[in-house]
Amino acid sequence: MTARTTPPGGAAGKVKNGGTAGKVKNGGAAGKMKNGGAAGGVRNSSTQTKARKRALDILFEAELRETDPLVTLAERAADAEPPVRDYTRELVRGVNSHQDTIDGRIAEALAAGWSLARLPRVDRNLMRIAVYEIDHTTVPDAVAVSEAVGLVAQLSTDDSPAFLNGVLGTVVATKSSS
Repeated sequence: MTARTTPPGGAAGKVKNGGTAGKVKNGGAAGKMKNGGAAGGVRNSSTQTKARKRALDILFEAELRETDPLVTLAERAADAEPPVRDYTRELVRGVNSHQDTIDGRIAEALAAGWSLARLPRVDRNLMRIAVYEIDHTTVPDAVAVSEAVGLVAQLSTDDSPAFLNGVLGTVVATKSSS
């Protein structure tokens, strides 16, 4: 039997910023960053961490605007400010092409009574990126989980890191060995 993950108090936590998963600023930045607005705060951000953050921005913006993520990706690439990295493109395209399977994996890992629609946008899209990395890339599972938890700690609710870690832990534990 698979362990189900429920955040403390049985809820995904209080959503900051007046009931949304974050304010969209500067062309689609997902969430309100802590630590003075520096992506990554005090720690140094790797190139792949920056690519993940940019992929999150694009997926978040596309969902918020109800547009195709590939259209949003093309718009952001045309803007080229900041530049869209190759790994960002891979993540957005991968999440987009495997979204039904990815969403199914996340839904199976959620506690009874929870749905993807109930999660904050930031959390939902970070889970999608992490599950894409876990199931479809050579990124070590622990790295994919750690990176997602690190970003959600900066961008979402106080309860989100533990919740995301639990859900992604279930996703990793139920990963097929094919």
